[in-house]
Amino acid sequence: MKRFSAQTMGILQGSRLLFSDFSDGGVMWTGHGPRESRHRVQFPEAFVEAPVVSVCLSMWDMDQKHNSRADISAQEITAKGFVLVFKTWGDTRVARVRADWTAIGRAKDDDDWEIV
Repeated sequence: MKRFSAQTMGILQGSRLLFSDFSDGGVMWTGHGPRESRHRVQFPEAFVEAPVVSVCLSMWDMDQKHNSRADISAQEITAKGFVLVFKTWGDTRVARVRADWTAIGRAKDDDDWEIV
């Protein structure tokens, strides 16, 4: 469990089209080659420490003739950003995917100060 004190909390949200492989015959659509898509997300403003990040599929376009398999996650989370990872396997053919994310964590406050 992540506990928050009465300090300033920040929430950032975003959305990202990860790929659109059906238009150019990419590996997610053809099923040949690496079946992983990685994207670095930089926060517009850094948190004080690594926030909690939640990701979800907000749009997915998959071939209906094959099994739909998908794994999406946030990895390498830091105060400045994270890596958004989408994976598929087997005979799944993915035309395109969009992911939404939410980051919640301690934000810098105007009353915060550092002793150097």
